[in-house]
Amino acid sequence: MINIKEDEKLSILNHSCAHLLAQAVKHLYPHAMFWVGPVIEEGFYYDIDLGDSVITDEDLTRIEKEMKKIAKDGKRIVRHEISKKEALEQFQDDPYKIDLINRMDEKEVVISCYTQGDFTDLCRGPHVESVKELKHFKLLKTSGAYWKGDSKNKMLQRIYGVCFFTEEDLQAHLQALEDAKMRDHRKLGKDLELFMSDDLVGRGLPMFLPKGYIVWEQLENYIKEKEKKLGYLHVMTPCVGSVELYKTSGHWDHYKENMFPAMEVDGEAFVLRPMNCPHHMMIYANKLHSYKDLPIRIGEIAHDFRYEASGAVKGIERGRHFCQNDAHLFVTPEQIKEEFKNVVDLIFDVYKDFHITNYRCVLSLRDPNDKEKYHPDDEMWDKAENELREVLTELGIEYTEEIGEAAFYGPKLDVNVRPAVGNEYTLSTCQLDFCLPAKFDLKYVDSDGVKKTPVVLHRAILGSLDRFMAYILEETKGALPLWLSPVQVTILPVNNDYHLTYAKEIYEWLREQNIRVELDDREEKVGYRMRESVLQKIPYTLILGQKEVDQKVISFRKYGTEETITLSKEEFLNHLEKEIKEKQ
Repeated sequence: MINIKEDEKLSILNHSCAHLLAQAVKHLYPHAMFWVGPVIEEGFYYDIDLGDSVITDEDLTRIEKEMKKIAKDGKRIVRHEISKKEALEQFQDDPYKIDLINRMDEKEVVISCYTQGDFTDLCRGPHVESVKELKHFKLLKTSGAYWKGDSKNKMLQRIYGVCFFTEEDLQAHLQALEDAKMRDHRKLGKDLELFMSDDLVGRGLPMFLPKGYIVWEQLENYIKEKEKKLGYLHVMTPCVGSVELYKTSGHWDHYKENMFPAMEVDGEAFVLRPMNCPHHMMIYANKLHSYKDLPIRIGEIAHDFRYEASGAVKGIERGRHFCQNDAHLFVTPEQIKEEFKNVVDLIFDVYKDFHITNYRCVLSLRDPNDKEKYHPDDEMWDKAENELREVLTELGIEYTEEIGEAAFYGPKLDVNVRPAVGNEYTLSTCQLDFCLPAKFDLKYVDSDGVKKTPVVLHRAILGSLDRFMAYILEETKGALPLWLSPVQVTILPVNNDYHLTYAKEIYEWLREQNIRVELDDREEKVGYRMRESVLQKIPYTLILGQKEVDQKVISFRKYGTEETITLSKEEFLNHLEKEIKEKQ
């Protein structure tokens, strides 16, 4: 979908349509007062105070009708400038506009307004010439939004919409929105019985159902197998840590607002861990190491907890509990470049397996003008940032730099993906850290017999298994590849009286071959059961009738096709095993 906010002409059109929406609402609800109506990536919205009135999705049709009536009238949109004093007088009955005006810089003596017919709104602009240009729009939904985004303030009503220059573009966008809705991993998770959540358990605390846990487990086995081949040593550490541990690491000072509150037990304070590096530092510190031991690569599929704002929680993409595919590489300064290169190679090797191509690399740096939230060591920061620049340049990796996005202890490479639904986010990361090894007084004995401090690379390839699973679900619309699918084959006997015995034989045989298989022997027509299999997006559906029983063969349909193929048992198994091995 097009990013409307980044397209200048579309952005102007949508902002003008936000004013058209406000004018229509004012006609229908004369007591309405308005906060702001900005352009967003998907179109626009306007936050409105309607008093006791509540706009439902059904009311949007009535508002659209009024908007079309106003647009047909064709009034020009006229800009005029007034002083701050005049603005305060003109909008004296609207506390939301008064708040905006009062927060404007005193030096800003001229304030711009836009008038279209009987409606005037405070706005910097620009806008289109006439409301007549606002023909092709659609109001999408309504929701609640706190004034200024503060839960202590009044709840306003937010109406979302979108506007295009042509009806064709509008319909294409609406179709893309519908496609995105069908791809939403939260819908897929429910439809395919992968995971669930319940407020009684707690917001942001998803629970994986049997089928979902199979997918999760496959991802875990996949990445651990790759890591083991590269010399990673896997560990298991507690989901809690003492407050003193996080004070030592610096997370208590720099990350406390993202952590769950401390728990007092027997005079000691503990917190649910938000990350795993302090635990892994202590594992390294468990014994003295030689330079010959390095690099040491400690990996863990670790349960972590972060107190995300309730509005930021989104299924398994962003939860308050998640499992990181985490690892910490303890290296000598001379090994930084080689180990960093190996991490980058692993990231892109994984992306190749999952056919991930829409990503960008970001070098996340400290903000030199806002040093308070970072470890205070200018020399360390300069060294670390230059090290990463050199490595990325030597590897020939294209990247952009983003100021202020570094971890508090060091710069990092983030690999950001643009999912099928929603905004870009970080999937994989590799962070360079000279800070925590010093804080934990980690040492190794170098070749000259002197104790030195190692450097640490923090890295996550799948990011969190939860978020990675959400990403893959949305990319595939839930039609997971065979090796990842919770049910790989479903078997449908055409008639239970004649074909069930053979179906059970094939079922047991496939189970023995470690194929995840289900037998659907319900007393329903085979066409109905076939549709159920398609809705569950099962890769292979076997239809076993009299021909299959007599010839001892297997007939199947692959998901997404209408063709029925017949093979011998051995040919079918070879076909499955090849597809699984090659991760097609």
